[in-house]
Amino acid sequence: MPKLAVFPKAYMQDLCKTGAMKVAEWIDLATSLQVDGLEWYAGFLEMADRSNWEVFRKSVEDQGKEIPMLCCSPDFTHPDKSFRQNEINKQKYWIDMTKTLGGTYCRVLSGQKRPELSIEEGIELAAESIQACLPYASDLGITLILENHYKDDFWTYPEFAQKMDVFCKLVSYIDHPNFGVNYDPSNAFLAGEDPLELLKRVSSRVVTMHASDRYLVEGTIDDLRKEEDGVLGYARRLRHGEIGKGLNDYDAIFTELKRVNFDGWISIEDGVDGMEQLQRSVSFLRKKIHTYWPEYK
Repeated sequence: MPKLAVFPKAYMQDLCKTGAMKVAEWIDLATSLQVDGLEWYAGFLEMADRSNWEVFRKSVEDQGKEIPMLCCSPDFTHPDKSFRQNEINKQKYWIDMTKTLGGTYCRVLSGQKRPELSIEEGIELAAESIQACLPYASDLGITLILENHYKDDFWTYPEFAQKMDVFCKLVSYIDHPNFGVNYDPSNAFLAGEDPLELLKRVSSRVVTMHASDRYLVEGTIDDLRKEEDGVLGYARRLRHGEIGKGLNDYDAIFTELKRVNFDGWISIEDGVDGMEQLQRSVSFLRKKIHTYWPEYK
């Protein structure tokens, strides 16, 4: 049976850059919601102090919640081998972080889609780097989850494996019991592709999911393509929406996940307009999950 988590999408700058919000404040907000857990981000400023890891875990667990998954953004497509090795070392550090927080899932990405990078080269570099992390993850009981990503908040270029064929090929290169897919339907839409087609191609490998809805303030996907390269973070025309009010078909998504006996975590990445919006997304998903998994309460 799936479980529901939330992610602080509205507060990333405050938690990761300016320090305007403390992690304890986010814990208080998130644990007030009717969810089972909190998805964590490795880049919270206060996570630099390793002594905080156990403190935050206890704070969450004292509220009857858990931290099941860690969101982090390794960049494995850099042409320099020493750079990639540093990213591998960082990923192992994040695996340690996941374990200490009490989590089971730690995200990996392919890396940035640098203009000079060929498809074959990028897949080889990303697969090699992820595989280098898997023995360490396995020893600690952590599953690495590869997301069909759009772009990290703090990257210059979009995700290398953003396109479906590239993503599926990368997934096919890695066969390990501690490796799976973190499916994000909105990111497939942003790649100009059908989220349901992607899901059907990888549903047997999906172990976690990001739930959101997206829309463009103006223009088209083609306009988005033109302005996303070379710009730090998300393009200005791109917005997170409210789950159930965008283009994602959650009935079709959950039908397919139910078919493959999905029982992992679904983490909400919306609520950028405030906690009331996030609460509405939580309510929508709780009802929708209960429709397909009636035992979910």
